[in-house]
Amino acid sequence: MSDFLRRFAQDFAALNKDNLERLGSLYSDDAVFRDPLHEVRGLTNLQRYFAELYANVSELRFDFYGFDEVREGEGYLRWTMSYRHPRLAAGQLIRVEGCSHLHWSDKVHRHRDYFDAGNLLYEHLPVLGQVIRWLKRRLA
Repeated sequence: MSDFLRRFAQDFAALNKDNLERLGSLYSDDAVFRDPLHEVRGLTNLQRYFAELYANVSELRFDFYGFDEVREGEGYLRWTMSYRHPRLAAGQLIRVEGCSHLHWSDKVHRHRDYFDAGNLLYEHLPVLGQVIRWLKRRLA
């Protein structure tokens, strides 16, 4: 169990649209953040990315439940993200399970998120969502 991962998760979960300057205490200036939809390089761009993210949702919360350090300076966090977007799922709460792979020394310099992008976004779009849900049922 990693103290670094626990502290990072606690500080990350406390982020909101009004305190994004705290990203500088979590990420190095040259940090690289990737998820299935984006790649962001550098702390300044990461702050801009998170500002846009928080501006577009009415609620956003991360609940972390797994803290696995695989070697010094590398580990995984498992989480559930809960969010509301006024134009997705009629504003209902959407939950997405995911995992973050982090590399750090004193701060995180590489962060990669893994999650189902369909569950995050596409399934909740009015027309496309019906098609994706139908395809998932057919393939299951």
